[in-house]
Amino acid sequence: MTTRGAILGGLFLAVLAAGGYVAWPEPEAVAPPEEHLPIPPLPPRLAASDRYENCLSMVPTDPVGAAATAETWLAEAQSGPALHCLGLARLALGEEADAAQLLDQAAQDPATSPAARAAVYGQSAQAWMIAGDIEHAFAASSLALTLAPDDPDLLVDHAVAAASLGDFQAASEDLGHALAVDPQRLDALTLRGAARRHLGDLSSALADIDRALTLDPDNPEALLERGILRQRRNDAPGARADWEHAIAVAPDSPAADLAQQNLALLEAGPSR
Repeated sequence: MTTRGAILGGLFLAVLAAGGYVAWPEPEAVAPPEEHLPIPPLPPRLAASDRYENCLSMVPTDPVGAAATAETWLAEAQSGPALHCLGLARLALGEEADAAQLLDQAAQDPATSPAARAAVYGQSAQAWMIAGDIEHAFAASSLALTLAPDDPDLLVDHAVAAASLGDFQAASEDLGHALAVDPQRLDALTLRGAARRHLGDLSSALADIDRALTLDPDNPEALLERGILRQRRNDAPGARADWEHAIAVAPDSPAADLAQQNLALLEAGPSR
């Protein structure tokens, strides 16, 4: 899974899980992962300077040192790059809400290019998501899209936040935009399938998931979602086959855990 996939994994699966069953109790929403938010290997640069590069280089291996360096820098003068480095350091230390606030501030630096500011707003949105504050995540990702409206990563972030707030129509539109830019995005196809399922358009949902599985027949999230769609269509054998496949290809994944829960409910039968 990519860094962004790891970042959004818990909320991604929560969107897939919500409403996953028709006749049986719905699976509980998946909590965001407990591990700290991964730091991208090449974070966006708000400026070009040796001090900034040195601070950023410390974040993956010495976040305490990076935070101290950034705090010293900020004591001398407020700057977007110093705020950005401190935000990433706090993120690496597991202080997601504080990190998100710092990243929001860093992204407001008017001396920075729109593309870099958009990317930092995207990092803020991810931090807010992990902190469990979906409203702030949606707001940050919305600001990111005002600066880079065609960025597929930012569109997927915005869609996940919208779906987490229950706005599946907005999520579907975001994901359609992302797929117009990059038709091969498995995460966008799978999420749009889930969003369309929530909107009651099962045929379009299944078309998205079948397309995702054509690109990657072993994608566990797409297999989980197709199993849900097949169960919705009263195809219990097909649902069972997809969920067993998801478990076989990724036995330790959150998708496999949900597939196992769904299999247990399937075996319990409508009497549950």
